[in-house]
Amino acid sequence: MERGDFEELTSLWLAPEDVSYAEDADPDEAEDTSISCVHPGWPALTGRGEVLRSYALIMANTEYIQFFLTDVHISVVADTALVTCTENILSGGPAPEDSDELGPLVGQRVVATNVFRRTRDGWKLWSHHASPVLAESDDESDTEGNPDDDGSPA
Repeated sequence: MERGDFEELTSLWLAPEDVSYAEDADPDEAEDTSISCVHPGWPALTGRGEVLRSYALIMANTEYIQFFLTDVHISVVADTALVTCTENILSGGPAPEDSDELGPLVGQRVVATNVFRRTRDGWKLWSHHASPVLAESDDESDTEGNPDDDGSPA
């Protein structure tokens, strides 16, 4: 994503051909391998078409993006892995029309849950869910520990 390489990003997501089934398996009983994605503030997207279109849209409208991952936790059970982390994102929009410089840089902190599936070609992303972290306001921190404040709305 940072390099803007849509083809590489596409290859990281689980595809139906990544999952093999026994020859005598009933296709109706096969596991659902549809991918899903929730970007901060977006509705849930399901299926390769919707998910990959969302990334194409984001990449087309983002001049610069960099991720700094913190609080990374990994859990693996058989052929499934769960990875949670905080994505500290620095991004910039398109440059103003009369300039060659980046648009204004914006920082955002997001908590993400990623589910991966082991395939014959390595680990592939099955589901990504990211939610914004709402920063605590100065007003809220000022009332903490105040014995006159019972926490109820004014």
